[in-house]
Amino acid sequence: MRDSGKNRPIVIRVVKKRHHAAHHGGSWKVAYADFVTALMAFFLVMWIVGMDQNVKRAVEGYFSDPVGYKHGFGSGKSPLSSGNSPTATSANVFRSIAYMREQQEFAVTRGEIKHALDASPELHSVAAHVDIVVAQSGLRIELIEGDSGDTFFSLGSSQLTATGRLVVMMIGRELAQLSNPIEIEGHTDAAPYGGGDYTNWELSADRANAARRVLEAGGLPDSRIAEVKGMADRNLRDPAHPLSTANRRVSILLPFQHPPPNDGDSTGVLDGS
Repeated sequence: MRDSGKNRPIVIRVVKKRHHAAHHGGSWKVAYADFVTALMAFFLVMWIVGMDQNVKRAVEGYFSDPVGYKHGFGSGKSPLSSGNSPTATSANVFRSIAYMREQQEFAVTRGEIKHALDASPELHSVAAHVDIVVAQSGLRIELIEGDSGDTFFSLGSSQLTATGRLVVMMIGRELAQLSNPIEIEGHTDAAPYGGGDYTNWELSADRANAARRVLEAGGLPDSRIAEVKGMADRNLRDPAHPLSTANRRVSILLPFQHPPPNDGDSTGVLDGS
């Protein structure tokens, strides 16, 4: 006699879904930006504490009524000035705030580029040859040739290597998010180039222009390019060793649009480590 199936046990299967670790993506960028903002605010407060009463009143007036204060400042009549024109100290407040904001943007961009280099299997090997510094003059990115002499450019050529092209395109995408003008410089070592009419001057200028074209291919607007020049061996990175490959490089410079009040100070802001 067949079993009708009524007495069979009912089996309930529970399938446990595996939960993958959350993808952090760019969460570190938000944390880093928050940290830099907090650090900027801390130094701004410490700076204001040491200023005179005119500066303190200027800051207080700005944050109490930013729109009204800006209008008064722009018309030559600061509501916190004793005369008909804004005080020099209040002008320095605005310059310092704008300067510190740009510092923050440069620091974040530096972190983005470093992260992209380290995270990419194709670019990780050349990360050590990309030096990024937030200096007093602005953001400076240098692509420095390695000992092989063909890290970014083929030896004696103005043609970017495949790796060099990827690096410059990635940098172009990151710099496209800023608004600062860009200067590009090509540099060589002190070894004379070949001979004839084509010298280190032409080679360094052609390499700078090659980098410009790839930056634009990466999304950088042409209107942002302020200057492209070849420096030959006139600004060696390693003057003690003029033939070193470290002198062969392309420099990408983004000057501050709002320089600090103490323009004469040439101290670096953040190192390139």
